Amino acid sequence: MEKQIVIEENGIHIVFEIEEDRSFKLLHFSALPFQKEKITQAMKEAGFNFIEMNLYGFDRPHERHGNKYIVTSHGFRMKYVSHTDERNEKGRVLKFLTTDEETDMQVESVWQFYDGIPIVRMEHRVENRGQEMQTLDYISTFNYMGIEKEGVKRQDEKLLLKLPHNGWQREMNWKDYTLKDLGMDLVQPKEIQRSSNHFHVSNTGNWSSKEFLPMAYLENQETGSSLYWQIEQNGSWHWEIGDQNGHLYLALGGPNELYSHWFKNLKPGESFTTVPAAVGVSLGGFDSSIAELTKYRRRIRRKNQDNETCKIIFNDYMNCLFADPTTEKEIPLVDEAAKAGCEYFCIDAGWYAKGFWWDAVGEWKESRERFPNGLREVTDYIRSKGMIPGIWLEPEVMGINCELAKKLPDTWFFVRHGKRIYDRSRYQLDYRNPEVREYMTSVVDRLIQEYGIGYIKMDYNIEPGIGTEYLADSPGEGMLEHERAYLKWLDSLFEKYPELVIENCSSGGLRIDYAMLSRYSIQSTSDEEDYRYYATIAANSPSGLTPEQSAVWSYPLPDGDREATVFNMVNAMLLRIHQSGRLDKISDDEKTLVKEGLDCYKSIRGDIKNALPFWPLGLSDFDDEWVALGLRTEEKIYLSVWRRSGNTPCISIPIPNGRGKNAEVICKYPSFSESAYEWNPGAGSLSVNFERENMARFYEIKLCEEN
Repeated sequence: MEKQIVIEENGIHIVFEIEEDRSFKLLHFSALPFQKEKITQAMKEAGFNFIEMNLYGFDRPHERHGNKYIVTSHGFRMKYVSHTDERNEKGRVLKFLTTDEETDMQVESVWQFYDGIPIVRMEHRVENRGQEMQTLDYISTFNYMGIEKEGVKRQDEKLLLKLPHNGWQREMNWKDYTLKDLGMDLVQPKEIQRSSNHFHVSNTGNWSSKEFLPMAYLENQETGSSLYWQIEQNGSWHWEIGDQNGHLYLALGGPNELYSHWFKNLKPGESFTTVPAAVGVSLGGFDSSIAELTKYRRRIRRKNQDNETCKIIFNDYMNCLFADPTTEKEIPLVDEAAKAGCEYFCIDAGWYAKGFWWDAVGEWKESRERFPNGLREVTDYIRSKGMIPGIWLEPEVMGINCELAKKLPDTWFFVRHGKRIYDRSRYQLDYRNPEVREYMTSVVDRLIQEYGIGYIKMDYNIEPGIGTEYLADSPGEGMLEHERAYLKWLDSLFEKYPELVIENCSSGGLRIDYAMLSRYSIQSTSDEEDYRYYATIAANSPSGLTPEQSAVWSYPLPDGDREATVFNMVNAMLLRIHQSGRLDKISDDEKTLVKEGLDCYKSIRGDIKNALPFWPLGLSDFDDEWVALGLRTEEKIYLSVWRRSGNTPCISIPIPNGRGKNAEVICKYPSFSESAYEWNPGAGSLSVNFERENMARFYEIKLCEEN
């Protein structure tokens, strides 16, 4: 007789079932209660596996069309052994043990809950306890069939997928899709649907978010329930939605053979742990889901002072020196950054090469041509102005014209087909090699000891592809183990230097993932050079990472006017300010506006670390005329509003829970407002009137008693 395990925790309804033959099923994972009549016995027999896992040399037990990771060889073979239900300092934790009795492959699964947050973090550890080697080419981290089962409408009419496209200078670019948009129309009888096509999103390589963020949001528009997820992996990952025997499934995981050239040979006694993933539920729509995800991201992140203080960084790169630093150029920028109120001053790329620096990176020694009296002269000057010096570093690469790279053995680098991997005139270092880790630790030690560095911008500007064959069963396995070794190296740096602030940058935002961001306190969001487009990236960025980790450039231009300067400052006001631009060449009026903006930021930044984001006009598209981002605290609401090009000078912006309430509204920045605004208590909205194009304002709203 079947036995159900029913879990209700933090608003998540979960139902597992142990079948008579001890097959283990996940029948339900939702914000809504389980309706058992939605699943027939025949459907259960053909799906709902708790894990999908594929080993070579075994047949699939049921029909599957195409390349879907469903009906895997061992998904149906795994049998329930035992489980525990306990608590730790984070919350409830479930552990399941399943096994394949023929091969003696055993999987320990851990589901970690977090008190007060409707999200579960999951991972599996598979161990070969048998007598023969087994080749693993896929294992899901989360596998849930029945994502469409609530409600009565057709699945291709009620499900909406929000997908975060990402790319260089196009980060956080969310788009909405129905199943029909994705080519998944329901044209077969529902109970036999198993089309060869499915919708899958993958990343292959070391830039984890070069095409998509490793997350998404799926809403049942009929019932108002939603699922949302993030895969916490700093390299290759994969998720898919497909159909099988009357239901749709969602499968999340890390690298696999089909899409990322990964497989691993497990000898007797060897094990493999999956990439972690977090999955949440909601009945409150997208904003509510991201609010919960924000809480979760804060919960799993390394505790650090930087996210408590949200200090202001000046970086000399964007629309400023553009990787051409010299003592002569830096000194006036240091002076102006200090006057404006910046607290870190980061010297960006180029400090180690006399001329073209791109293909010579790797030794990280100062250029005396650029700094005749040494780099220490500039870093000491930064300190004398009350700021902490920072430096740019690209620790995972060496240029093909780096003299050290020419002397090192291939064992330091990614290798395929017997050759070092090239990309953009750089080699990829292999962090599985302890000599690589020791060398880069010595570089960091030297920068801190010789120059007093307290901030490092760690950049990464290549894509080495599928991985390395050296000492690996597959290129994807070499890649994954390198990425895990790199994370351990980061952990060792933070253990050694707990006050050191390290920024995660990958040509802007091409590695926005919570394998990285559970460690780094701050993340570059983009290399976007046009402040008007940056409004979209800035406004959408709290969907991909917490506001206090989201570094946004502000770069007033020498040929700009005061509205352009205000627009730049508002871009970063609710996030982390990466101040840049030629502060030494802008007008005095613009300098005053920069300082006013930084002073305003300092007055509100203590709230950012606890505030939750919302989007009163929805997520922004790059061609939107109006853009809005809000952060809400227990006592007040902060609202950034932008108007770009268009024909609508006035708009009413709905504020959550504002209907029927009075409100105190002030324009916090700039002080010369010159734009009309008015609170509408009946509608619970703020009307603003921006007479000219390309304007921005920053407001503080306190909701009062109801009318």
